[in-house]
Amino acid sequence: MSGYTAEQLQTKLSKELETSHCEVSDLSDGCGSKFSALIVSAKFEGKPLLGRHRLVNSILEEEMKTIHAFTQKTLTPEQWATKQAAA
Repeated sequence: MSGYTAEQLQTKLSKELETSHCEVSDLSDGCGSKFSALIVSAKFEGKPLLGRHRLVNSILEEEMKTIHAFTQKTLTPEQWATKQAAA
């Protein structure tokens, strides 16, 4: 058990990345060891996927020490708008 909740991670990511959209889900039935995130931020503009993931991982550096698995989808606001329009 990591001791972290999806809400805690979402709040931290939203603040640090100034997100326009952020969803974090606990996929571990509440034990806090496996999370999935969808993060939309202008701070991802011009960054390759690996750079975006490194940025997120650096923000959650302390939390990642006890989280077993963390998957992330990182989009720019433009990519998010395109995805929403296609849905």
